[in-house]
Amino acid sequence: MKSARYVLLSLLVLMFAGGVVTGLNRDAMYVGAASVSQSLCAAAFVSHVDPDRVYAEEQRPLLRGINWAVRYAVDRSQREVRSSLLAVFRARSVYREGLGCTLVLGDDPLPAAALSEQAEPDRFGARIVTPTDPALRAALDQAFAEPDPSHLRRTKAVVVLHDGRLIAERYANGYGPETPIWVHSVTKSVTQALIGVLVRQGRLRLDQPAPIAAWASPADPHHAITVDQLLRMDSGLPFDETNGAVNLATHMWFREADTAGFAARTPLAHAPGTVWAYGNLSYALLSKLIGNATGGTAVGAETFARDALFAPLGMHHSVIEVDQSGSLLGSGFMYASARDLARFGQLYLDDGMVDGKRILPQGWADYSRSQTLHTGYGAGFWTNLVNTGSVPVWDAPWGMPQLPKDMYYARGAFGQYVIIVPSEHLVVVRLGLSVQGGGAGMGDATAAIIAALHHAPAAGRAVR
Repeated sequence: MKSARYVLLSLLVLMFAGGVVTGLNRDAMYVGAASVSQSLCAAAFVSHVDPDRVYAEEQRPLLRGINWAVRYAVDRSQREVRSSLLAVFRARSVYREGLGCTLVLGDDPLPAAALSEQAEPDRFGARIVTPTDPALRAALDQAFAEPDPSHLRRTKAVVVLHDGRLIAERYANGYGPETPIWVHSVTKSVTQALIGVLVRQGRLRLDQPAPIAAWASPADPHHAITVDQLLRMDSGLPFDETNGAVNLATHMWFREADTAGFAARTPLAHAPGTVWAYGNLSYALLSKLIGNATGGTAVGAETFARDALFAPLGMHHSVIEVDQSGSLLGSGFMYASARDLARFGQLYLDDGMVDGKRILPQGWADYSRSQTLHTGYGAGFWTNLVNTGSVPVWDAPWGMPQLPKDMYYARGAFGQYVIIVPSEHLVVVRLGLSVQGGGAGMGDATAAIIAALHHAPAAGRAVR
């Protein structure tokens, strides 16, 4: 009898504690479950890597003390992942061929849609390019080093292009030249390129008010926001990626079926053009513009991305995932191989030209790295123009002072980088899972690569 009372009391305590936790962190629980489903679905069906390993390296450090309450199941026959926290907060992500994984909210069925997989062989060939120069090998060693065991970097891939040639690459076990990896906010720079294609085609103008239907009325304070201001993140929308599990960005990604609709409803924090604030909301709206210009469907937007950008560059292991409404998740949900991203960086080194064909407007690369207000941000890319101070809210440094001033780069959470150095004719890509607070150290590693090239130029394979 005594043991029965003890068990009952224990259950009541657990139920009370669980009620307090869920009452205070309901949204965080849903966001956590959705993050697990979305990440592991892509691991299993887009990247084709071990989802259990990805959970251990990526999701477990993010979820911290609540890991004991997480359950997930990978259903390979249905090509979906279901997850839950505390057996109450549930999420489901579904893979569709050519579209990646989509988070399904509520009971509505996900529309049937698919694109054929891209089966083109990699233009660099199947063999991994291992440098013979000791200094360049040492620079790769530096990029893969783990100087702090308590803050692991977990580098997965590094690719180096010099003078348009692949001269060095290295991959972690289980990853390779054809492995698409979640590049997080590097996606924004790719979205910027897709906007550039529409500008070149005359379907958008940088100085025009962004053609968002919800902002059509001149009386709406959003109405005056331009396409340029969305790209530069000085639209007046609030800084949306503050600390904590739940903020405007995570709510938009994991709790809204129509991410652009949520972004359009968000009130302004400042007058347009006056204050820089990191903007996932802005890039959700730019994604909507891409969708509107390409038929308003997931397949239409993804086909445009393939035909206008990925195929001409040979980016055959890339996909931008979509939300439940069919809009590209152009703020942060692209999967791409490191080689694909190196080709993307080379496009900007070549001012938007590939094989003699213009992809981006003339001068688009210079526009991309032109300074926004007083910040170290350009238009869809980070710059090296400001090396003092830090990004508001994040307390992260603006640039990389050890690198040439003309360097600019795409950057994503957990150490994703596409570093472009025009004066050195250099592109360096680094992808990884630096979730535990360990810096990727790519400023120093890139400086070491530059030093190695100065004393021993390396041969390699041409980008085309």
